[in-house]
This record gives sequence, C-alpha cells and structure tokens, in this order.
Amino acid sequence: MKVPISHVTGKPMRVVYEPATETYRGDKYHFTYVSFRDDAEGENYTTTESDAVWYNQMTNQYRERYGIPYTDEIIALRKRYGLSAAKMSVILGFGTNQYRLYEEGEVPSESNGKMIRGAMNPRVFLDLVFSSRHQLSEREYAKIVARVNEVIADAYKWHDEQWLSARLFTTGRGIENGFAPQSSERLKNLLLYILEKMGDTFQTKMNKVLFYIDFLSYRERGMAISGLAYNSIDFGPVPQRWDRVYSAFDEVVPQPKLVYEQESVELTASAEADMSSFTEQELEVIDAVCTKMKTLSAHDISELSHSEPAWKNHLHQSDTIPFSEAFTLKAV
Repeated sequence: MKVPISHVTGKPMRVVYEPATETYRGDKYHFTYVSFRDDAEGENYTTTESDAVWYNQMTNQYRERYGIPYTDEIIALRKRYGLSAAKMSVILGFGTNQYRLYEEGEVPSESNGKMIRGAMNPRVFLDLVFSSRHQLSEREYAKIVARVNEVIADAYKWHDEQWLSARLFTTGRGIENGFAPQSSERLKNLLLYILEKMGDTFQTKMNKVLFYIDFLSYRERGMAISGLAYNSIDFGPVPQRWDRVYSAFDEVVPQPKLVYEQESVELTASAEADMSSFTEQELEVIDAVCTKMKTLSAHDISELSHSEPAWKNHLHQSDTIPFSEAFTLKAV
C-alpha cells in the first residue's frame, strides 16, 4: 500500500491501524480501520487503497454470513458459461447492468447473492436458461444450452477439484483463511511461482513465506491469497496440513536433504507457474515477500517469524491465527 507523503515534512506519514465497528445492511461488523497520520499537521488521512482494506474486511464478513459469492466467484461463473455480463443479468432476472456491477465489486443483496450461488450448479442454471428462453434469440438459446451441457458433462473435473480441495483446505472460505479463494490449481501455481522466484526452498522456509504472503495480502487488500489457514507452533507460523500441501502436486517435488546431520525436505519445481488467475495486486504482494525472504535461510526466517505477535499471541493454542494479526506484522 502506498503511504502518502506529508507536504510539511516531505516524509512518509505514519500508518495507523485502529479497531472499528460499522453497521452494514443491518448488522454490526468489526474490522481494522487503516489511516495515515501526519504528525506535523496533527491530521489523519485515508486513500482509496486504505479505504478498500477496511471496506473489504467488512463486506467479506457480510458475504460469509449470508452465503453471498465473492467478486472473483461471480466473474468466474460468467466465464464458465461463456456469457456476457448482460446475458447473465437477463437469465438471472437482474437489471440490465447489475451483473457487471457485481463483477466490479458491488455487493449483491442476499436474494440476488443466493440466486448467483444457485446458478453455480449447472443443472440449476440450465433450468434458469430454459425459463429465460423467450428473452433470448433462438441462436443464443441453443448456444447457451450447448455450453451449459458441456459444463455438466465435465462435472467430473469439478468433483476432482472438490476432493483435492477438501484434502488441502481445513476451513471453508471465510475469516479463518482470510477470505481467500480456495482452489488447488491456484495453490499449486502459487507454490511454483514462489519456487521460480526463490529457487529450491526448504519446507520450513516455505511455511513462513506463505504466512507472510497471506497476512501481508490481508493487511494490504483485506483478503489473503493461498486459501490456507495457519497455526502457531514452536518453529513459527505454519499452514494447516502443510505436509499434504507440499506432496499434493506432481509439479512440486520434495527432495530429502541432510542439513547439519538432520534430515529435512527441500521443494523444487518441475514446471512453470501459470499466474493468469492472480491479480496484479496479488502478484505485487507475492513478489514483495519473495524478494525480501529470498536470501534468508530457513533458520533466519523462522527466527524472524518469532518476532511476530501473530506467532507469540497464539503459540500452543488450538485455534487458527486470526487474520486480524496481519495489522501487527513487523517483518514486511
């Protein structure tokens, strides 16, 4: 996040994180409010980026509470069926531009959100297409039906993804994993990309790199990246089921190594990462962490993580490290 410069001193303002509560659509939500303090002026300022952080924290809690799809899911659904936003609005019974607005970040109402959620089932969506046939040309209707039937025929791929995701992710998408998308394909490519940027990496170090990527992303964007949740153990913060994660993909190869006469495992990549599903903001966060952590040894990065309140405050506790600790990060 870009920190504003004081026009009095010419130096960056001080970043301030404060607990806050707001009412959104009738419910109260707690989050961390981000602002910038110009001590020379005695004033606090915000930017579009900092406002997005607290707003995303609040609205993501609303989405989780009422089962409302996230923006990336809304975009992916339309692409899955090969439709324009306008056609999705017609089939779902929304206003002309409504689906496009949801793709741009507007939060759907509870009823519209659940309609979109239902449309994620291709058989349900096919019924919605049938109900909208008089609003479509014959050619459009035939083309859409053919596409949806293709999606139904490929359902086994969806079941494979669900099975693998259930093995890798310990929680559903929500506050415990920083509201990050949960996709085994995204997770695999994240690991491959980290290995491309950092070279072969010991599992111990990868645990900490993922932690810093996710928590920095939450601090900067109000949303994590990997989809994983974290625990605090003696050796620092670690993703839950980290051992499964590193053995789940053929392209991420674990190699046993002896380090100071102790057995360890180093990860290496056998394929290139496909980062097409990651946003520019996500890539900026990943690159920042990899650049900072690349030259650190596994021991050094473990020691660094031991300075974090996220580790200290939750050591030996059974709960996941809350993503509110992102605003206490010291190393990044």
